[in-house]
Amino acid sequence: MSLLLHGLLLTIVLVLGSWLNPSQGRTETQRAQVIRFLGVTLAGKPQGAVGELLVGWEQRPDSHGMIVSFLAGRGSFSPDTEAAILSAIVRAAHAAQMQTDSWSVSVAVHQPVGTIYGDSLSGIVGLAIVALSKGDFIPPDRTMTGTITPDGLIGPVTAVPLKIQAAYLQHLRRVVIPDTFDVADADWFTPFLMQISPTHTAAVAYQALTDHPFLTETSEPAAP
Repeated sequence: MSLLLHGLLLTIVLVLGSWLNPSQGRTETQRAQVIRFLGVTLAGKPQGAVGELLVGWEQRPDSHGMIVSFLAGRGSFSPDTEAAILSAIVRAAHAAQMQTDSWSVSVAVHQPVGTIYGDSLSGIVGLAIVALSKGDFIPPDRTMTGTITPDGLIGPVTAVPLKIQAAYLQHLRRVVIPDTFDVADADWFTPFLMQISPTHTAAVAYQALTDHPFLTETSEPAAP
């Protein structure tokens, strides 16, 4: 299935095979890593949860459009979640002023088993793909919840207090969240030895996740 989105030809490929081996692809043209994401389980009383995704990036020799593959792993994504991830990758790359027409991207659920719903994990996927393309990586003790808007901002999500608590129980040390909060969320506090980073833009979120600048020196816009 092909879509024309933000001027890029994007081909969504559902691959019913094994998900990418993270030990492969640590080269200049192919990289992969496991990232952690925050969600909420809805069985019984809602609770925060931490899951893992395996994301991969490859630089192809052609320029035929970005190919995004949702691989069959231990779990899967709902169609709406796949669409949110696709949009986040496009928006993150656009905000980073990067050309994507020679990228091949893969995303697979490492854990948990089952179908993943919602869009709050889309932001970290988009930023993780940009990081892989630049040779940066997100440390395993950092994560983010939030979307990426068309203008490169971090969009609000729900259940942030539950997600922060779940991250704390899984020993994550830094959580990036939107600086705009959902009115339905209760107040939350920063757990001991944990850093919560409310952010407004994809650029600030990227810096918090990777300790590297979002824009390269060649792509940095000139100062007014």
